[in-house]
Amino acid sequence: MRNKLRTALTGFAVAWGIFMLIVLLGAGNGLINAQMQRSEQFLANSMMVFGGQTSKPYKGLKEGRGISLRDKDLETTRRSFANHIDDVGAELEQGGVLFSRGQQSVAGSLTGVYPNHFSINKREMLFGRFINEIDMREKRKVVVLSQTQAKELMPDYEHLVGKYIRAGELAYRVVGIYKNDESERNDDAFTAFTTIKTMYGKGDGVGNIEYAFHGLATKADNEQFEKNYRTRINKNHQVAPDDERAVWLWNRFTQNLQMSTGIGIIRTALWVVGLFTLLSGIVGVSNIMLITVKERTHEFGIRKAIGAKPWSILKLIIIESVIITTFFGYIGMVLGIAANEYMDATLGHDVIDTGLFRATMFVDPTVGIDVCLEATAVIIVAGTIAGLIPARKAARIRPIEALRAD
Repeated sequence: MRNKLRTALTGFAVAWGIFMLIVLLGAGNGLINAQMQRSEQFLANSMMVFGGQTSKPYKGLKEGRGISLRDKDLETTRRSFANHIDDVGAELEQGGVLFSRGQQSVAGSLTGVYPNHFSINKREMLFGRFINEIDMREKRKVVVLSQTQAKELMPDYEHLVGKYIRAGELAYRVVGIYKNDESERNDDAFTAFTTIKTMYGKGDGVGNIEYAFHGLATKADNEQFEKNYRTRINKNHQVAPDDERAVWLWNRFTQNLQMSTGIGIIRTALWVVGLFTLLSGIVGVSNIMLITVKERTHEFGIRKAIGAKPWSILKLIIIESVIITTFFGYIGMVLGIAANEYMDATLGHDVIDTGLFRATMFVDPTVGIDVCLEATAVIIVAGTIAGLIPARKAARIRPIEALRAD
């Protein structure tokens, strides 16, 4: 009470340490959750293959040739790598399609896919079904619309399943409506791969190849598989075996491994920074207790001279330390939780739209109440220990020496 400013500044250091730890962990969790949410949109053990552009001359052919994947590449994937690949599919897109029903219309793209697209890209159906093997075999003119497209064509879109719409000049039967993906523009409608090939004269083009795989448990296994796979596909197009730009591979398994490593580093860094911030508050409490003991040495001498026990002196210092750390630690915890809730209410709902995809930078940027209470408990215990050291010194001082102190 006599040194209000000094006590307030010490308490501020304690509160700031708790506040920063909780805010840093909350912000880190928000970034990590956003990354995890994006990675969970795809099957982890899956891969997509895209045509690219050659970067090396080979067998008299110059670099810079565009490579488009063909039926031969799809067959190579299916037959030559059957020991690791479970199910092979492809995506073939017809862009600039106008979907209409009566007076209502919406623009988008019509993408021909295999049934495995549903599990690889984790589509969630709201109504109806996805493309199946019968659609593929019979080249049916059926379509699966996004939630956004269905709403534009029919307000009560749950009744759209089973009805016919027009896609350009052709009539398609709606067999399903899938849930919007918040990271995409949701203007893709899906039909059978064979339907797109037939109706739009795509020849032997297959667009992009996609498949799930197994038996590749380590990064080294995946790298070796990718090398072998790229070599075989490059051979189909008269491309140098080591030309990595001719065919692009998006391996979601290795991407997840890299992300897990990065997340681990981020978590460690956040805890290190937060704990050092917390340590600054503990050091502040220790310093203020040392100063307090020195200032009150004469008082402690008088107390001991009139019969005070060492424990009573010890208790005075420890109680002061506990009160400071508990009170201001609680304030820091409450403010930290409030800051995280503010982040969740603002940044947690911000979506960045690049035109190609939409991304949420923060998802649930909060910290569990258990972590908040544990951090507060740690600083209380640490503050108690910090006060114990000067308190033991004060309790051991001889009364005659204390009375001589200035």
